Amino acid sequence: MLTPEQVQAMIADIIPIEHIEVEGDGHHFFAHIVSPAFEGKARLARHRLIKDGLAARIASNELHALSITTAATPAEWAAKNGG
Repeated sequence: MLTPEQVQAMIADIIPIEHIEVEGDGHHFFAHIVSPAFEGKARLARHRLIKDGLAARIASNELHALSITTAATPAEWAAKNGG
């Protein structure tokens, strides 16, 4: 069973991460991801970037479910969080 820290590491292997939070129960995970790799990409393209990078782990059922709650650029994250 995966831990949130393992899922964070998997995502960090796909794109550069400025901020990441992952919560989950070992089967279902929820992620807030902030990355400069999202610059200029629509919401769906941001999610696809992550899901495509995890496709093999999802297909093998190693990673059962990942909901990307936030996929923001650093500027979007700062604006949203007052910083």
